[in-house]
This record gives sequence, C-alpha cells and structure tokens, in this order.
Amino acid sequence: MTDLEYLDHAEAVLKAVEAACDRINDETDADIDNQRVGGMVTLVFRNGSQIVINLQKPLHEIWMAARSGGYHYKFDGAQWMDTKGAGEFYAHLTREASAQSGQALTFTA
Repeated sequence: MTDLEYLDHAEAVLKAVEAACDRINDETDADIDNQRVGGMVTLVFRNGSQIVINLQKPLHEIWMAARSGGYHYKFDGAQWMDTKGAGEFYAHLTREASAQSGQALTFTA
C-alpha cells in the first residue's frame, strides 16, 4: 500500500468515527465528546474515561488506546484488523466504547 492509499483509508476511519459519535449523541444520551487534532480523535465519555484513536503513518497502522489497553490495526485490503488477532477495528471500538460508556453503542464504517 502506498502512503497515499494508507492516508485515504485511514482518514475514512477517523471521519467514520466522528460521524458515528454525532449519530450516537443524536440518538442516545451517551454524550460522547469527540475531539480531533490532526490524525488523532479522542472520545471522552461521561465518566471521564477516554478512547484515543490515532494514525501511525510510518507504520501504515491505526492505533487505539482504551481503558483495556492499546491496539494496533493494519488494513488487509478490506478492513482494519488487529495485528495480534484481536479482531476488526469497528467491532473492537464498539465493544470498548460500550464498556466505557455503560450502554450499548455501535460504530461502523
């Protein structure tokens, strides 16, 4: 994958996360504060916990830091998969955000 292809795919993820937060805030009382600075999006939940998603351009990865730990994702040509076998990015973000917010949330591409 070229640097430009990586950036196209990775930027789409960050935009999808931001759009999902807006949708969740419109449809639920989760009240997720999402802040974007460059290649990083920080989700702040009502209880003060955070999930940080950032681009790792030199490695062509997306990293996610959640209360449960840190995770690295590489694009496999179809989706972003955890480099250690923990699954697909959006499914994992859904689980982590649901746990940290205390309610069922859904993140999709």
